[in-house]
Amino acid sequence: MEELLQGSEIDNLKQGTIIKGVITEIRSTEVVVDIGGKSEGTIHANEFVDIGDLEVNSEIDVYLEKLEDRDGNPSISFDKAEQKKNWEKIAENCVEGSIVQGRVRSIVKGGLIVSIGVDSFLPTSQIDVQVPKNLEQYVGQTYDFKVIKINSDRKNIVVSRRELVEEQRIEKRRKLLDKVKPGDRQRGQVKNITDYGAFVDLDGLDGLLHITDMSWGRIQHPSELLKQGEEIEVVIIEIDRDRERVSLGLKQLHSNPWEKIDEKYPLGAQVKGRVVNLVPYGAFIELEEGVEGLVHVTELSWTKRISKPGEVLKIGEDVSAVVLGIQKDEQKISLGIRQLDENPWEAAKSKYPIGMLIEGEVRNLTSYGAFVELEDGIDGMVHVSDISWTRKVNHPSEVLQKDDPIKAIVLDVDIEAQRIALGIKQLATDPWEEIQNLFKIGDVIEAKVSKITSYGAFVELDHDIDGLVHISQVSEEHVENIKEVLTEGELVKSRVIKIDKNERRIGLSIKAANYSEEDLAKEQAAFDNIDASGDMTSLGDLLDEATK
Repeated sequence: MEELLQGSEIDNLKQGTIIKGVITEIRSTEVVVDIGGKSEGTIHANEFVDIGDLEVNSEIDVYLEKLEDRDGNPSISFDKAEQKKNWEKIAENCVEGSIVQGRVRSIVKGGLIVSIGVDSFLPTSQIDVQVPKNLEQYVGQTYDFKVIKINSDRKNIVVSRRELVEEQRIEKRRKLLDKVKPGDRQRGQVKNITDYGAFVDLDGLDGLLHITDMSWGRIQHPSELLKQGEEIEVVIIEIDRDRERVSLGLKQLHSNPWEKIDEKYPLGAQVKGRVVNLVPYGAFIELEEGVEGLVHVTELSWTKRISKPGEVLKIGEDVSAVVLGIQKDEQKISLGIRQLDENPWEAAKSKYPIGMLIEGEVRNLTSYGAFVELEDGIDGMVHVSDISWTRKVNHPSEVLQKDDPIKAIVLDVDIEAQRIALGIKQLATDPWEEIQNLFKIGDVIEAKVSKITSYGAFVELDHDIDGLVHISQVSEEHVENIKEVLTEGELVKSRVIKIDKNERRIGLSIKAANYSEEDLAKEQAAFDNIDASGDMTSLGDLLDEATK
């Protein structure tokens, strides 16, 4: 035994050194190696690039970590032996800034482990120009790397692939800028997508594909057409060699649909399309990719008063329309939907001749008149000035209410403006036309006070006519405040002292009710002087004052 031990190499085995070993067995997950010790050691298969290249009885270098583990077997490593040998070579031949080839071995926190003979660290930020999201794609790949830091004490090396990629991109960019020209087609990869467009990598040269150059049609966001990382073909639109910038186009790969737009969509033609957008003033209809027409809200219906296009249309709905106009330079097409139906206003002139008596209900009241429904979708309007011959109507609600049934006379029909003018007062004769037969100067009238103002009092006469008692005609005594003398609804006896057909006014006098003919003539003259001096306000002004 002493002779055997003396002949063995056990005494030569030292921990932390590289020793020779002989492969005695190759298993599926490990390799058994005889290092001349008391027992054989094993090495995991993943420490070898390809276990199939090994042969039994072949000699390899291994690193002795421990003479014996807990089971009494030596702990050895082929990978660490290679690392130790290679580190010595690296330390002699590799310097910071040198280019080395390496194979990505694994993913670690913050980056990748790259074997360049020894393990080196590749930070995530140094893998590529843009930080990659998926590191798995690099494992097992071989690349060139630039050594950026060596720590001999810690036996630590940091490498970068990004610097080499950037240098390659700069060279490719220069070559590409020298040869490309506007109109050229290039293939590139979508590098980044923003709200206003997409940046496309043309093999080292980044170009901007603006959203307006992506499609002849309507798109809200570039992501509707493009995905990051996809490869596309684009057209070079503009080149700024000094700033190394390129403008790209995608829609320019296809012909402009507006070039022969008037041939495809002549005026009056019926077309079909899809509603793509609704705005307060109308609806946009896509006729084909890149071609949209606008249906103004007023062109949706002949009779319905549509305030918003969303009341009758929905986005995505297929509709038919008629071409009303084309502005080729501005790339605008005007469309109409109501033109698909017969215009009911075309027959309105013959259906509602001037002077015709109509019956209907008050549909709506405005400050200037009342709308009367003649038929579904067609209204006539009674202006406030056509409600009464004798009354000053400030608002139609003073006389009419919504849903009231009324009769009126057709005064005018305007087809272009789609208006029918109606009149209520025209149902009766204007009493002022025969006022001389209804009232005479000197007539004594007993009637009710309807309104009182600072100027005087209004008295209700027959035929819906108001007479005015000026404050000076109330009493023989001076009246400072007429409300102290008269009240609304009071019956008073007065005498007609003034009739002005042109101004449509009747002047009354309470104090002259019992005058003689001579006294009446004097009072009438005095009343005329008041009127001529401007002291007397008009009937309309007094009515306004009364309303206030």
